[in-house]
Amino acid sequence: MRKRQVVLRRASPEEPSRSSSTASSLTVRGVRYGECQKNHAAAVGGYAVDGCREFMASNGEEGTVAALTCAACGCHRSFHRREMETEVVCDCSSPPSTGN
Repeated sequence: MRKRQVVLRRASPEEPSRSSSTASSLTVRGVRYGECQKNHAAAVGGYAVDGCREFMASNGEEGTVAALTCAACGCHRSFHRREMETEVVCDCSSPPSTGN
């Protein structure tokens, strides 16, 4: 199964608009860290993961080293699968119609 990532960009006010309609869109992104993928048997040439299913930050303030350690398995957050949650909200309005 192949994954495909779609990157959406909102035009800045200085950049000319590419469409003639008046539509504004907003992209809401979130990051979730899933199962741990650290190979604990790499030193002996094997493959074994610990079974941790989701990253849970240890006790610590956001931005500290403690917040980057998983409370369940003790691994760094970078060993957990990163899942991007993207939602595009579009406020599309059609121009008013004239009664002909």
